[in-house]
Amino acid sequence: MAGTSTHTVTNQPPPLSGYDVFGADRALVEAVERHLGPGPADAAHEELSALGRTAGSAQVQEWATQADAHPPRLRTHDRYGHRIDEVEFHPAWHRLLGKGVSAGLTGAWSRPGGHVRRAAAFLVWSQVEAGTCGPLSMTHAAVPALRADPDLAAEWEPRLASTVYDRELRPAVRKPGVLVGTGVTEKQGGTGTVTARPLAEDGAYALTGQRWLCPAPMSDAFLVLADAPGGPTCFLVPRVLADGSRNVFLLQRLRDLPGNRSNAFAEAGFHSTWARRVGEEGHGKQVLAGTAAAARLDRALGSAGLMRQAVARAIHHCTHQEASGGRLADQPLERNVLADLALESEAATALALRLAAAHDDDGEQERAFLRLAVPAAKYWITKRCTQVAVEAAECLGDDGCAEESGLPRLVRGAPPNSLWDGAGNAQARDVLRVLRQDPAALDACLTEIGRAHGADHRLDRAVRALFTELADLDGIEPRARRLAERLALILQASLLTRHAPPEVSDAFCASRLTPDQGATFGTLPSGLFQKEIVARATPTC
Repeated sequence: MAGTSTHTVTNQPPPLSGYDVFGADRALVEAVERHLGPGPADAAHEELSALGRTAGSAQVQEWATQADAHPPRLRTHDRYGHRIDEVEFHPAWHRLLGKGVSAGLTGAWSRPGGHVRRAAAFLVWSQVEAGTCGPLSMTHAAVPALRADPDLAAEWEPRLASTVYDRELRPAVRKPGVLVGTGVTEKQGGTGTVTARPLAEDGAYALTGQRWLCPAPMSDAFLVLADAPGGPTCFLVPRVLADGSRNVFLLQRLRDLPGNRSNAFAEAGFHSTWARRVGEEGHGKQVLAGTAAAARLDRALGSAGLMRQAVARAIHHCTHQEASGGRLADQPLERNVLADLALESEAATALALRLAAAHDDDGEQERAFLRLAVPAAKYWITKRCTQVAVEAAECLGDDGCAEESGLPRLVRGAPPNSLWDGAGNAQARDVLRVLRQDPAALDACLTEIGRAHGADHRLDRAVRALFTELADLDGIEPRARRLAERLALILQASLLTRHAPPEVSDAFCASRLTPDQGATFGTLPSGLFQKEIVARATPTC
């Protein structure tokens, strides 16, 4: 009938927007305060809250939706047939990337407390549109490799740390800020597909070959691993040469990969492409070791951010939707799931920020701690992220499948963090390698864990069981994943026992460190303070 409403929407939560993504995350706020101390933490809180309000704004959330809905497009030639090898991105992508650069997400290495501040900001920004975090992460992670050549670092590092985003392709010397990508993935998964021929100019080489996977192909330069006469060597390949001409950087195609739809992943070719050597010939893998470690930490941080956003959306939905005469969040079974998810998110945040703090300290013990803790954390946090995202989507029921809810984007964005920069077996083997070759790293991790000795009997028992496993490393490779998992869990439990509220640490130890633990989320033992755990993780708009 005319004038009669036939579609009335009821019992739907309000949008989760117009809020401070940082300030609403109590676990993250407390971690920043813990690692920076009163004075620096106050200044950082102001910066991070400003970024949090930006991340939580309706405008930025709309940009994220647009960037996800309009994937990048490859243009190999212009209208006249000239080879240009460019990738077009939606304007929303550039706006988001510019916000990330201006927030300092590419500059941490020379700033007091810079890694903790940047890690918190990266965790916040990962909750907006994870695809734009790729080029931000790679630029940040490039610094350790460039420092293998002090002259190169002095020239390029200020550009990487700039807070100005310049999307135009022109010589780096004429840009206020640059982005740096990587090209280290071989077509056959081995070595030998890119060769480097020395040129007359000192430190200059010509590269020829192909890279199977090149993320963010519109970056200003790339770190590339190639076979020089002296062995695998790291090179810096600029997109535009000093005279303004385009370097030979042939984009063969964009790869169709799972995960973020907003970022581009190209197959790139080199044909007598000009490159500058970074470090000595034959030392490429050693030069890139620090870059790989920084990238792995960012994968853990990105996963912690995705977890937090998934949990925040699930709790927000269940807090505002009613079923069976009451709020979903108040129903025992649903509350068990939400509390369990909140525990996983807080544990990931606590461990990731602790690793960032170790970068800021830069003492020998902290460096040793990172060598073992980073692969264990990367292994565990990134694997748990996908499970958290899927379970959080289930909390929304049928709405969890709708793109408008934001959960499908989080579900798609979760698996790549586990795949990039070394998949699960690579991380587990790295844990074993460090255990066998680096006693100082194990000592540093055990010292960190030991700071919680006596605080929880379940944690103490888990540590004793870990000692038993570590006593016999012969034939341990089949158990490498289990060892990496237990080490990460015990590190998380140690941090939560010392720093989180008792209801959080008690529930974590009861559900993660006992034989009676459930295989899925929502299997917390009875008698825990689940309501308080959910309240702590509830985002306030």
